[in-house]
Amino acid sequence: MKKTCNILWFRRDLRLEDNAALYRALKGEHPVLPLFIFDQNILDQLPKGDARVTFIYETIEKLKSALQKQGSDLLVKYGKPEKIWSEVLEEYEVKAVYTNHDYEPYARERDDQMAEFLTSEKIAFFTYKDQVIFEKNEILKADRTPYTVFTPYYKQWQAKLNSFYFKAYPTQKYFKNLFQTKHLPLPGLADMGFEKSTQQFPKLSYQSKLANYATERDFPALDSTTHIGLHLRFGTLSIRKAVADALENKSHVWLSELAWREFYMMILWHFPYSAFDSFKKQYDQIKWRNDETEFKAWCEGNTGYPIVDAGMRQLNETGWMHNRVRMIVASFLTKHLLIDWRWGEAYFAEKLLDYEMASNVGGWQWAASSGNDAAPYFRVFNPELQMKKFDPKFEYIKKWIPEFGTKKYAQPIVEHKFARERVLKVYKEALSNS
Repeated sequence: MKKTCNILWFRRDLRLEDNAALYRALKGEHPVLPLFIFDQNILDQLPKGDARVTFIYETIEKLKSALQKQGSDLLVKYGKPEKIWSEVLEEYEVKAVYTNHDYEPYARERDDQMAEFLTSEKIAFFTYKDQVIFEKNEILKADRTPYTVFTPYYKQWQAKLNSFYFKAYPTQKYFKNLFQTKHLPLPGLADMGFEKSTQQFPKLSYQSKLANYATERDFPALDSTTHIGLHLRFGTLSIRKAVADALENKSHVWLSELAWREFYMMILWHFPYSAFDSFKKQYDQIKWRNDETEFKAWCEGNTGYPIVDAGMRQLNETGWMHNRVRMIVASFLTKHLLIDWRWGEAYFAEKLLDYEMASNVGGWQWAASSGNDAAPYFRVFNPELQMKKFDPKFEYIKKWIPEFGTKKYAQPIVEHKFARERVLKVYKEALSNS
């Protein structure tokens, strides 16, 4: 006879503490069985050594261990969600499914299909806000349309923010309502076609960085940024905890960056086309050069521009790049080389441990000037000036480019003044024709 339960479906919220859907599920009338699906629709597109899969896998192992201490466990499946759910319903008498919202195009489509399927099976499907403070239509202009400029959005975001919005959900109080079960199996990484990565993952120890964050965050040689992107991406850190820490430490610059993340999620929700096309549609008229040899030089960190090359080599080796340098390399690819921002966005999507679609697309479109509230098209970062300003002693450069200053180092693949004049001409032509 099948056992009755409610299911908590983990996705981008891989923690037991302060989890909105888990809290709501545990307060329901049936015991809660947590479930995680290694989604083949997503995994099939990734290389077998993808470090993010290892990070998720190790996090799943920790979650299983924590749940086993409560006499429960995490049901882990590998496959396509629609097929997995049919299997789960054969094993258990499921009364309701609880999960947290996701805002990306694939996730929205998947959740719409799941809602339809579960409803047809007479199973309630509840989803909650968890990975942002404010979502969807919570911050709108007076005429009920979404903001497309950050500054007025952030003013309202701050005005609306109070402790109600970042109060933690006390999930631990209700752990007695977890479904009691013997240890459940865990598919191996190899079973899913992946290898264990040796990549080092950033620790969750950012509080000490907040006091000097505003003054030091732009200097890539200093380890002064928080490295929490990966943890926010997969929900190993609650956004409510991050916001509470920002306020407690009076780190207003960091708080605004947490709000930028939500701004871009809100933009992706209201304007889903901007995941793949220019937010400002006239920018799709730009005649990109898309030189594959130059793109390869950019990817490998061999452009002859030290700040660009150091950033790309840091990304390739560690799966992370300093935030200021992300802007510089994105501007260089789109403006100096006239290569489509989508090429760079796709490369970051493959390499970044903390890849998050809304922020990545938003950042790339900002650099290419095609996004909402983007840098004006005539703003072209000068990589030499950026290097002198933010890495004056070449500490960051020398760390990532050992041949810097020798004849072995690449010559610049394009001259700055020429590149600037070329991009202004190309952009002007595209915009005048649209």
